[in-house]
Amino acid sequence: MVRIVVTGGAGFVGARLARELLKAGTLSAAGAPPQPLSTVTLIDRVPVPDDLAADDRVAAIRSEITEVTPEMLAGADVIFHLAAAVSGESEADFDLGLSANLRGTEVVLAACRTLGTAPVVVFTSSYAVFGGSAEHPMPPVIVDQTPPNPQTSYGTQKAMLELLLADYTRKGFLHGRAMRLATVSVRAGRPNTAASSFLSGIIREPLAGVRSVVPVPPETEAALASPAKAVAALIRAATATDEEWGDNTAVTMPCLTTTAAEMAVALERIAGPEVSALIDWVEDPVVAKIVLGWPARVQADRAARLGLTPDPDVDSIINRYIAESKIQLSRTDSW
Repeated sequence: MVRIVVTGGAGFVGARLARELLKAGTLSAAGAPPQPLSTVTLIDRVPVPDDLAADDRVAAIRSEITEVTPEMLAGADVIFHLAAAVSGESEADFDLGLSANLRGTEVVLAACRTLGTAPVVVFTSSYAVFGGSAEHPMPPVIVDQTPPNPQTSYGTQKAMLELLLADYTRKGFLHGRAMRLATVSVRAGRPNTAASSFLSGIIREPLAGVRSVVPVPPETEAALASPAKAVAALIRAATATDEEWGDNTAVTMPCLTTTAAEMAVALERIAGPEVSALIDWVEDPVVAKIVLGWPARVQADRAARLGLTPDPDVDSIINRYIAESKIQLSRTDSW
């Protein structure tokens, strides 16, 4: 039997990850033979979704990430650490980012060490660890050997934690796997305070009949991953053998490179001009500076060797969101 813990388990990605794990019913932890799930423990500061709370295999714990104890993680074979303050709020509130991201993760890793069982720990890092500066400009294409050079507080915190996770792994306290996620789009639900939130809002809000503000120029490139691809990357990080994973450094997941304008065109192609007309292009220099500092083109060879692939196009991302959200389009032609 396999016991799994997901921090941030009530969030969009955390809840989706939990559902995928429960649907599969088994997990191969670090290449071991697949075992049935015994318990999926979801730790979050807010209640978990009703469907997860109703599953008798789910245990929900209400806790701030800085207050996680070894007892909450006891018996865990795999820990997915997703709890974090997102990019926009980490930049706006330095102390919040330090507390939720840096100190919160330090607490989780220390608790894992106390267990003495060396669990697999999958840490959600981010493309935000990359960036460009005068002496170290960002290359046109990020490769596995590109060193982090974060230009935001959020990216800096993620880069520091990648190193800390690698050192915990080197010392044998746990089996750490850091997966650098691209911007997840389309996220269901309400907008969050991530600087990248508009990359979901540009699709989600117009489909709901609500106006959406895009704070970057239309030609701005972005690296996207659908929720399904992001969850698949996290699960693959948990199941990879040490030999498959390679060394202790983070793996950068594959992405679909597109632009805000291409997303708007794809939305019009699928849902019609009356829907895409709900997009307003109003540049916000603060958000634009953050987003333009992130990489948009990645050659993810390590991830490819793990069998991970990017989404084929924006249309597939939008169509999947529509299908999963059960959105009924007003147009009569098929999609």
